[in-house]
Amino acid sequence: MGDDIDRQYHIEAASGEVAETVLLPGDPDRVDVVTDRWDEATTVADHREYRTVTGRYEGAPLSVTSTGIGSPSAAIAVEELARIGAETFVRVGSCGAIDPDVDVGDLVITTGAVRGEGTSDEYVRGDYPAVADHAVVSALVAAAERLGYTYHCGLTMSTDSFYAGQARPGFEGFEAAGSASLLDDLREVDVTNVEMEASAVLTLANVYGLRAGAVCTVFANRSTGEFRTEGEARAAEVGSLAAALLNEMDARRDDAGAGAWHADLSIE
Repeated sequence: MGDDIDRQYHIEAASGEVAETVLLPGDPDRVDVVTDRWDEATTVADHREYRTVTGRYEGAPLSVTSTGIGSPSAAIAVEELARIGAETFVRVGSCGAIDPDVDVGDLVITTGAVRGEGTSDEYVRGDYPAVADHAVVSALVAAAERLGYTYHCGLTMSTDSFYAGQARPGFEGFEAAGSASLLDDLREVDVTNVEMEASAVLTLANVYGLRAGAVCTVFANRSTGEFRTEGEARAAEVGSLAAALLNEMDARRDDAGAGAWHADLSIE
């Protein structure tokens, strides 16, 4: 297990206790949803909103760390996990779709994100893009295809507020400036869904030369008014299988001496 010298302040995990690939759900209770399908799983830390379990899925090593709600706590998780050896981060969670053609229970695989949260602004200028790693996106798509889940690849808007920031009424019907047109404005520029962590995770990963992606189950469609907590485990299952596929993809890339994963390095 890890050395207390580098045990991290918030997540309370240390080097040797986490895999290179880490799944990032928000809710600590979703850690069990993630690991329920793993071959093996051992809890290595449980502190505040950060619960970390390390194990294997289809033979591939991986970890999961819950991040709580929002980008500030998600950024702390990425920071501290990176310091103890994590290199790939996959947010697995839930979201609200704004595309009327996306059904509740579908998956959204993020290709890039609108940085509507404020955490990433403290790391880099506002016009720096929040982009998902192409190999991570490919692995998530392959996993969703293998599992037979309906998915959509698209742009995600991440916000700091579940209410005002996502055009929901606040206490006593409060409406934030611009909320009346926010969702329409996002639809006009082909944004698919809204959640609260992806853009910070993607931005930090790119700033640090790491890689990241996100897959979320749609719990609500803001265009149709539907809301159901349906298919919660789908994002977790796709994220776990994607981690195993990435392990294989990385091995094939290295064996071929390629600088990056590409379409010619097919997975059998």
